[in-house]
Amino acid sequence: MVDTGDTAWLLGSAALVMFMTPGLALFYGGMVRAKSVLNVMMLTFVCLAVVGVVWLLYGYSLAFGNDVMGGLIGNLRQAGLHGLADTTVGPEGHRVPLFAFAAFQLMFAVITVALLVGAVAERARFWPWLVFVVAWVTLVYVPLAHWVFAFDGFAGAGTVGGWIANRLHALDFAGGTVVEINSGAAALALAGVIGRREGWPRQPMRPHNLPFVMFGAGLLWFGWFGFNAGSALGASNLAATSFLNTTTAAATAVVGWLLVEQFRDGTPTTLGAASGAVAGLVGITPGCGYVEPLGAAVIGLAAGVVCSLAVGLKYRMGVDDSLDVLAVHGMGGLVGMLLIGLFATTGANAAGANGLLYGGGLDQLWRQAVAAAVALAYSLVVTLAVAWLVDRTLGLRASREAESEGIDEAEHAESAYELAIQPSRRTSIAGATTRTIEGSER
Repeated sequence: MVDTGDTAWLLGSAALVMFMTPGLALFYGGMVRAKSVLNVMMLTFVCLAVVGVVWLLYGYSLAFGNDVMGGLIGNLRQAGLHGLADTTVGPEGHRVPLFAFAAFQLMFAVITVALLVGAVAERARFWPWLVFVVAWVTLVYVPLAHWVFAFDGFAGAGTVGGWIANRLHALDFAGGTVVEINSGAAALALAGVIGRREGWPRQPMRPHNLPFVMFGAGLLWFGWFGFNAGSALGASNLAATSFLNTTTAAATAVVGWLLVEQFRDGTPTTLGAASGAVAGLVGITPGCGYVEPLGAAVIGLAAGVVCSLAVGLKYRMGVDDSLDVLAVHGMGGLVGMLLIGLFATTGANAAGANGLLYGGGLDQLWRQAVAAAVALAYSLVVTLAVAWLVDRTLGLRASREAESEGIDEAEHAESAYELAIQPSRRTSIAGATTRTIEGSER
């Protein structure tokens, strides 16, 4: 029997998580230069389309189907989702339609690969990027989702899930490993393969539209309630706990990031406030359903401080992770995963565990550390291989000329801001309508 209240909550949460992708497009779009904003937003937005197809054809089945390889991957019996409209999943008394759960998890896959746009911003070609997305979701995201999100018995009596959730028993409520550490490690690998932007780090590459950044961060904060509280899979006390913990951690992270800026640079910035909010949301993602609000406040504060300091890592490593995916998502996810080992309490979630500060000793901490290390290593190695192969065969990196003149014009024959009208560059006919695409002068 389907629980209609839980189903409504899950569908609403899926819609909120979907909204995070255009929010991320705005966030990233404002952080790049004017000549690259459309390309960055396009690479982000198109993940909704590409991953949606992959998820339908085989992604969901491999991630959540009955395990066929020692906790490493699911089967293909639910490929295409054909004939499953009446199938339900979840514990008795709280069953939801499989389609609702599949839609919710689809949005997780979309936003995770979309985060990687920040590592290649201003220099990635469109069609090779789409090929990379398909390969990366298939080889990196789907296996990790199976390891962490697929629980024994969830898809039906006797079904077997992934090894991190069911053998290691690491706690990850909403994706600290699958989404955050994964995207951070993958961003490092991807940025290393595609190379630095022309002129980086000598030339300043300032955000062209900070209002975009602030608005995008607000949309991400809003959508994150679906991301975290929706992972309770029902309208429950656990969802309320996750909701409150999410906004608490984001709030303290903003304070932490701005304090670092004040002491280090002498001024708090709007970019810092927006980045701090995202860092706190990242940090609390794995533990939002396992800690109490005071624990969430500490986790958020730690994530804000650590992620702000970690922004400098790319300069020390010489890797142009353009929009700091490693610093914010990778390091924030790592902080959140490890601090579960300190702040987790069965008082927040009886299905969880007690961390070190709640009498649980070091048992949960080492499990969290192993899960984080495995996710990081797997993502880093496989992403390196996938990115290298796509770059060598299709050319993931735009030409120097395209990057210099503006990748928006080179890849899409468009510009975000028509500041001056020049003679027509291209005329195309769609039906009976002729449209002229004007160039812009920079």
